[in-house]
Amino acid sequence: MKNVHNECGCQRHHGYSHDSCHANHHGHFGRHFLTKAEKIERLENYTQELKNELTAVQERIKELKSNK
Repeated sequence: MKNVHNECGCQRHHGYSHDSCHANHHGHFGRHFLTKAEKIERLENYTQELKNELTAVQERIKELKSNK
């Protein structure tokens, strides 16, 4: 049996907020299933968000080290 969060494309357990699936799984409104292309696009966007976060962390570490 597939996990409903994975099937609907909700990335709640994969780094995205629950709002990203346009449904709250309790009210059952909006779309519940994403196409393969939509899932790929969301994962690519998430990858970029992670890269941006890593860059920000590295910048902060550099800043903290220079303020000794």
